[in-house]
Amino acid sequence: MTVLVGLGNPGRNYSDTKHNFGFWVLDKFAEKRSLKFQAGKGDYLLVKSNDIALVKPTTYMNNSGMAVADYCRYFQNTAEELLVVYDDIDLPLGTLRFKPNGGSGGHKGLESIIYQLESEDFNRLRIGISAENEMGPSERYVLSPFPKDWTEKINEMIEKACDGIDYFLTHDMKETMNKFNENTNVKGIDG
Repeated sequence: MTVLVGLGNPGRNYSDTKHNFGFWVLDKFAEKRSLKFQAGKGDYLLVKSNDIALVKPTTYMNNSGMAVADYCRYFQNTAEELLVVYDDIDLPLGTLRFKPNGGSGGHKGLESIIYQLESEDFNRLRIGISAENEMGPSERYVLSPFPKDWTEKINEMIEKACDGIDYFLTHDMKETMNKFNENTNVKGIDG
């Protein structure tokens, strides 16, 4: 089974922030399949369908690993079955990067998952959110929304991420990386 984990922060105060890109992608992925999230057996929302599960931790970003570990223990999934979808401030907006494993790159949500699972051996989909020359402190940048006039461009990235996940579900990581790991800067946004 493939377990898609979208990272973000719960609640209306955070719903439009850049840090919620992982939630946005899983929401669109579920919508395209007419699936609805429900409360899980821990601090997460869950959708299960055939050989796939979608998980959105409700523990806030910095404690995402607690929810992911709870899910994995309850449903007996391993780290290797995960694809964690998250925002990456080190990549320009419009860039997707699939990756089979590795460190956290300073991302607190990934740090939490690595700590709780005691493993770095899970798949990742990094989504670039860097779109401004002066981003200021990263904590403030990721917890702020994109400008309203970028909505169409953000939706393009969400669609591209969903396409990448669809491809990943029927291909191996190397093939997925070869197809999607290119600079796909969204037109009209400098980053």
